[in-house]
Amino acid sequence: MEIPEIDQIDNIVGIDLGINFIATYYDSNGETHFISGKEIKQKRAHFKRLRRELQRRGTPSARRRLQAIGRRENRWMSDVNHQISKALVEQYGENTLFVLEDLSGIRGALTKVRRKNRYETVSWAYADLRDKLSYKARTNKSIVALVCPKCTSQDCPKCGTRDKNARNRKLSLYSCKSCGYRTNDDRIAAMNIYAKGVDIHLNDKKIKVPA
Repeated sequence: MEIPEIDQIDNIVGIDLGINFIATYYDSNGETHFISGKEIKQKRAHFKRLRRELQRRGTPSARRRLQAIGRRENRWMSDVNHQISKALVEQYGENTLFVLEDLSGIRGALTKVRRKNRYETVSWAYADLRDKLSYKARTNKSIVALVCPKCTSQDCPKCGTRDKNARNRKLSLYSCKSCGYRTNDDRIAAMNIYAKGVDIHLNDKKIKVPA
């Protein structure tokens, strides 16, 4: 995909996509914003229960309704992603570098996720959100860059210490044993994604954009 020409970068925004918070983003002003995923999780749980019940029935009418529910869920997810991407672009305006993790291999991590959580973890339309943000950014003289997700939840953004045990998923907390820095674990990821965006910009590295 052709990279749009941008005269300058006025802001860099690191965006972490997740479940508890569908998006956590950290910007050049040092501000962190959270988009809650609570209502999304509840609605997805509702769809999941409907699917399970209809699959259990196994009748022709149940199969037809199952397909209809699938289409309805996809439309709903698409609309949520549209609203999120629109809000991000409107908030930051032109000349913004939005930085996301390259999650193209997210399904490859399936075996690392507990079975009961796999649906919520791997089936949200992250690629759709990325693509919508990329499109809206390009039409607003901004750009989306993809960076390697390696260690974004392990590195301390304050002292640089890497510790895979620093993150407590149950408490949603990151605690650095070296410098004592503590904050929300999704915020840590957003800060590290932001730092990778800064590195791309300052060192004039080749930008990887969504295909």
